[in-house]
Amino acid sequence: MTDAYNDYMEDTDFDTILSPDIDFTGTLHSEKPFLIRGKVSGEINATGILVIDENAVVNANIYALRVLIRGQVKGDVTAVEKVEVTVTGKLSGNVTAPEIFMETGCVFNGRCTMVGKNFE
Repeated sequence: MTDAYNDYMEDTDFDTILSPDIDFTGTLHSEKPFLIRGKVSGEINATGILVIDENAVVNANIYALRVLIRGQVKGDVTAVEKVEVTVTGKLSGNVTAPEIFMETGCVFNGRCTMVGKNFE
């Protein structure tokens, strides 16, 4: 995943898309690329890429391989590889990942913890 991987992903790249008219409460599990355009409350566990689209609202703790936040997330985010918050993204919660990328103009309120890197 590059910093701009979000520019190259289309709807056909996702196995599951939660449409804007869906309001889900509970625990979501996904093994393949997953795109959220609606509202989710609870917990999200994804072993693939998770994208929170621009108008999506997520109130959940997230654990995923990679997370791209274009919309609004309230909750802690943990990624095995990378978390990216775009200029339209809003994140209120702690982030833990080996790579954390935040575009200028995004909104972030929380703590960042970078794991898996050697700091010498």
